[in-house]
Amino acid sequence: MDHRQLGQTDLKVGELALGTMTFGEQNTEAEAHRQLDIALDAGVNLIDTAEMYPVPPMESSWGLSETYIGTWFKRSGHRHKVVLATKATGPGVHLPHIRGGQSTHSAANLSAALDGSLRRLQTDFIDLYQLHWPDRPTNTFGQLGYKPAQAEVPPKLEDALRALDSFISAGKVRHIGLSNETPWGVMSFIQLAERCGLARMVSIQNPYNLLNRSFEVGLAEIADREHAGLLAYSPLGFGTLTGKYAGGARPANARISRFSRFVRYTNEQGLAATARYVELAREFDLDPAHMAISFILSRRYVTSAIIGARTEAQLHHNLASVRYPLPKELLKAIDKIHAQIPNPCP
Repeated sequence: MDHRQLGQTDLKVGELALGTMTFGEQNTEAEAHRQLDIALDAGVNLIDTAEMYPVPPMESSWGLSETYIGTWFKRSGHRHKVVLATKATGPGVHLPHIRGGQSTHSAANLSAALDGSLRRLQTDFIDLYQLHWPDRPTNTFGQLGYKPAQAEVPPKLEDALRALDSFISAGKVRHIGLSNETPWGVMSFIQLAERCGLARMVSIQNPYNLLNRSFEVGLAEIADREHAGLLAYSPLGFGTLTGKYAGGARPANARISRFSRFVRYTNEQGLAATARYVELAREFDLDPAHMAISFILSRRYVTSAIIGARTEAQLHHNLASVRYPLPKELLKAIDKIHAQIPNPCP
């Protein structure tokens, strides 16, 4: 597995990272530990989690993803081999069970979030601490259109950045990053860092896949020119790009089968595009999942694609994607489909 520079840091991370939002809901603690072992053996060193995981978020299970990683660190002694990334929950989502709903990006809330993550993860520091989503009204998680509140309080980005910078000074965090951010948000944080002499955001964790290439409009240039690479999540679009949901199929225990709320990648246009991509992969004698992940790795502004899995077999299969770089003629064919059905699942 190739390794790529994480922003302007001295860290190199595998081109595939392990996402852990199934730990605690779709995966037991033992299964989570086994996935971590498999990923590390395959060359993965970036492990991504969040204080609100697993997903779907529920009071009965929140924090378990971090907890399972923490018990794995204690059992294996592998903390020094891992670039550990986690995220602080943001406001606006109904999560009253997390810190009593106190999730704006104030210094006090961020400090409480970080200390909780450190405790569950059984570590003294986080390598990459990310803001899970913005502390302001914006179009995240598939929402379209910009609809700011009429009496919106100006975003206090500087307060959040100063708090994050203080965590670095205290040795609790090595680097900071953003997630589910907009071009305005990323550039505002970068400019604040330069103007105020504060820590710089080194990465952007946003959705990016064959069904949602909206990152390419605005954010890709920022990621490339400002050296804040993309950590691409949902590379398989909730598994739809494997083709396993074709024809309305709902495999037992699969995410979309279990949780009806996950409809982002199953609208009419998304299903039509998926069918085209699956057919194209097979024309080139490739597995659809390998093609979908390898496409992401072909973008120079991508630092790492975050893969997740419910089973060991799925994890092994997704890890194999690095062995299948895509030829130019296949990339051109992908772009042709994209031009005909652009971003059907934003």
